[in-house]
Amino acid sequence: MSEENAGFKAFIEKWKKSGASEKANFQLFMSELIGLLSLEQIPGATASNQGDDYAFERPVKNRITGKANFIDLYRRGCFVLEGKQGSDKKGKIKDPKQKELQLGTYIPKDIRKGTATRGTNEWLKEMIKARQQAERYAHSLETDQGLPPFILVVDVGYIIEIYADFSGQGKYEQFPSKKDYRIYMDDLLRKGTQDTLRKIWLDPHSLDASQHAAEVTREVAVELAELGKSYAAEGLAAETVAKFLMRCLFTMFAEDVKLIPKKSFENLLKEARDTNNHKSVAPLLQELWTSMDGGGFSTSIKVDLMKFNGGLFREDKGGTIRALPVNRVQLSLLIRAAEKDWTNVEPSIFGTLLERALSPKDRHKLGAHYTPRPYVERLVGPTIMEPLRADFDAARAAAISRLDKNEPDEARKIIKDFHHDLCNIRVLDPACGSGNFLYVAMERMKRLEADVLSLLEDLGEKEPRLMLQGETIDPHQFLGLEINEWAVWAAELVLWIGYLQWHFKTFGTATPSEPVLKDFHNIEKRDALLNLSGKHLRLDEHNKPVTIWDGQSYILSPTTQERIPDPEARVEVYDFDKATKTVWPEAEFIIGNPPFIGRRNIRKSHTEGYLAALGKVYQKVPENNDYVMYWWHKAAEALKAKERKLRRFGFISTNSISQSFNRKLITKYTSANKLPLKIIFAIPDHPWVDNADGAAVRIAMTVGSLENQLGKHLTSKKEEKADNDSTGRSIQFQEKQGLIHPNLTVGPNLIETRKLKANAGICSVGYQLTGKGFSLSRPVKDALTSKEPSIRSYIKKLL
Repeated sequence: MSEENAGFKAFIEKWKKSGASEKANFQLFMSELIGLLSLEQIPGATASNQGDDYAFERPVKNRITGKANFIDLYRRGCFVLEGKQGSDKKGKIKDPKQKELQLGTYIPKDIRKGTATRGTNEWLKEMIKARQQAERYAHSLETDQGLPPFILVVDVGYIIEIYADFSGQGKYEQFPSKKDYRIYMDDLLRKGTQDTLRKIWLDPHSLDASQHAAEVTREVAVELAELGKSYAAEGLAAETVAKFLMRCLFTMFAEDVKLIPKKSFENLLKEARDTNNHKSVAPLLQELWTSMDGGGFSTSIKVDLMKFNGGLFREDKGGTIRALPVNRVQLSLLIRAAEKDWTNVEPSIFGTLLERALSPKDRHKLGAHYTPRPYVERLVGPTIMEPLRADFDAARAAAISRLDKNEPDEARKIIKDFHHDLCNIRVLDPACGSGNFLYVAMERMKRLEADVLSLLEDLGEKEPRLMLQGETIDPHQFLGLEINEWAVWAAELVLWIGYLQWHFKTFGTATPSEPVLKDFHNIEKRDALLNLSGKHLRLDEHNKPVTIWDGQSYILSPTTQERIPDPEARVEVYDFDKATKTVWPEAEFIIGNPPFIGRRNIRKSHTEGYLAALGKVYQKVPENNDYVMYWWHKAAEALKAKERKLRRFGFISTNSISQSFNRKLITKYTSANKLPLKIIFAIPDHPWVDNADGAAVRIAMTVGSLENQLGKHLTSKKEEKADNDSTGRSIQFQEKQGLIHPNLTVGPNLIETRKLKANAGICSVGYQLTGKGFSLSRPVKDALTSKEPSIRSYIKKLL
């Protein structure tokens, strides 16, 4: 045994026997553990360093009551730690007020530091309360401290519980998973456990798996981009290529997580390469995928396979599951992609990169720009997770009260009922793209489910994981609308890869139930706003088709060398005989990132006929509103519907949402006499990445609800570019609470001020220029005034 492990062994034996409960006992335990981990010791607690960034008994004030509390151990930017000490002896905390204590209230030191028998209801309640107290302390820290990524709950000499949140929102969940978040004393002998604790002290964000997964994801997506490019050069339809590549990549993922034999797909490809028989690949893959679809023996890889089924393996036209022929170069690219480790691809960005790999327009941006996951979580939290976490806290409090009455069966029933409701929650993204928001919502809800099952286990439920075989959070709850067929397939794939990753993190090597991929039809290919029929050409006065610029094609001006619309790239204009509103699927939560299109640019992306139909159908939306406001309007209407199921909606929008032409629509709902809408969360100005062209843009986040509560308003105080693209910009926010007005401010409602009649006619703002007016650059002016016939003819054609 190494000298280091001998030290840990002696430490474990000593503290397992500990029974004292004084504060000094906890501090001695932590000091010895920190020493064994070769970490910096905590400075002594004196009057001069009580507010230190690394200290025992670190003072913190409750922001509501102003009362001073003390964090047992704190390290700035790393963790808040709460300590307690249970007992292996029989006995309970003796406190006459114990039954009056409600979950979530402050627990006096003498009770929290008391000794409860480990494994009993009293001990469980103490651990739950200690965790909640640690969360409250984290949120009570001074704003310049920021929210630490970890909270720890320590039962001295017995267990360390770890909870984490890397998004900076303070929504802490079991880390790294439900089955591994508790460190028992004997676990300290493991080097992996020791390394994890050191990183929590020294470099906590290095434990954020999404950062490492982002790098892997970009690597594997590059191979797909090359494949997409090679098939595009052959003139194959993009949809055909997309489906083939997605089947390939899922098969690569399946072999790496051992849903099919390890390296079976990779070896199939390599054998074809080594035997110089690339023509065999397509028929072999068709046989493999047909066997995966229905289950049974595969002659391609010579094993029995589970039944996968699902939309990914839906039959193509002609009744077969088609695989594209590959040449030697394409086979080599497939092998290189298969050699990557697909186990930990990051679904929250994989969809975006996959979509670009399939798109000739966007392929050059692959890996350079995508929306960082923390940005997505910043909206998923207040829209979905805060109300669900509040529901769970209420259910947990009710269950604890049943324990106080010695009714464990009733306590378990309350939590089981909550789990049942959680598994029936639906989340809709009506502009889902490749499914990033839906995946992050599912992953966060799976983390909540892990907390629920852990509590059930603590309450005495035997094998609560077996519940997952019958009822669990899965992709059927996450609904999407999307007009791009590539994105529909990508979104389905992203959800299933994310779901299966979570399954293996939770159950290890246990295989999921069959069929592995269920065809829920939860992602629909249709327009989120309009149902159109009766399409016909618009004709001019000469009975010729009306055409407009296609909105995408540019050329360089022969005179100015500036990028200008291509006058030859024109598309025909269609009108529609009938247009009706798209009916969105029912859901409890709506979230998403509708297209970033201002009113000025909407004609570049939609035809005149579509816009005419849009204006006719949505007459309540002002004509000069940004495109995203149609989604805001539909969500607000769903919130106020008579048979409403929707609880909250949250959207990313252009940051011009707060300007006068857009806020008129918001004001209509917030000022309604009946069921006024509340903006309960807003960030008026936030960095983003526009996935349409990879450009850095500024956006706004808003969450709407009918709940009568104060809103949370965040403004960016400081932004720093992070070292890793996966986290985007590191942002420090200033938070305010209050009524959020339609212009996304809190405080005095300046937008409802009125003119002071006494000042009428006293002054004038004078003459004002709007925009650039008729300002021309020198090259353009010279071109317009040129006497050269060819240039004048070209300019006339442009105009």
